[in-house]
Amino acid sequence: MGKITLHPILNNRKLLTAFVLTISTGLLIILANFPSNATSLPSPKLHPLPSTLVQWKDITNSGDYFSQVETTEVGYLIWSKFPIRVYVEQPTAVNNQQAEAWVKSVLQAVQEWSVYLPLTVVEKPEIADIKIERKAPPLKLSPDKKIPRARSALTSYQLYTSNNFLFHRFTILLSPSQTGNYVVAAARHELGHALGIWGHSLSQTDALYFSQVRNPPTISSRDVNTLKRVYQQPTSLGWPLIDNSKMN
Repeated sequence: MGKITLHPILNNRKLLTAFVLTISTGLLIILANFPSNATSLPSPKLHPLPSTLVQWKDITNSGDYFSQVETTEVGYLIWSKFPIRVYVEQPTAVNNQQAEAWVKSVLQAVQEWSVYLPLTVVEKPEIADIKIERKAPPLKLSPDKKIPRARSALTSYQLYTSNNFLFHRFTILLSPSQTGNYVVAAARHELGHALGIWGHSLSQTDALYFSQVRNPPTISSRDVNTLKRVYQQPTSLGWPLIDNSKMN
């Protein structure tokens, strides 16, 4: 790929911090720093519930796993501007047929989640809110910190400011070793994290189950119930930073 020129809407944005969640452990890692003392994070407040979630009704009363969702120092990872822009990388290290199959699988997962939150696919990564790449995630150390283990997928996010408002964006890495239905399953799972479910289910029937299974499930009512509860929570995302100098 050639040099990427930032889209104008991304200029003058200050990168604040980044986090990582793995499909296998749910580990949360702080990678960078917070704003200067001149500003403070916005107070968490509620955003209007997206119409797609307002309309969602679970007639099966399946419950949720909201208690497993991690909150962060900015509150819950809620999107407030729609549609959410998703970029799907066109693989170059494989033949055209394999590349098309990979993209098709990822787009299937995007389409599945778009029923519950407005998503749109964009062709330029620099304007995306969520980027999905066919790339091997970094190795993870075993509990004894001696044996590196491969990861099947990795989801990370960054906080940034634009016009003094706090926003976030995600990057999803899907291992090239994944093929067939496992590509769809991994993309479905990681997109669930990127859309706001920053945690894992303990049930194998949910798309956000903490580990891969032989027959990956589709998005369950419990997944959507959990997503809806997340969007009913306060967040600092989508609100203006507080100018401390004006408070003295």
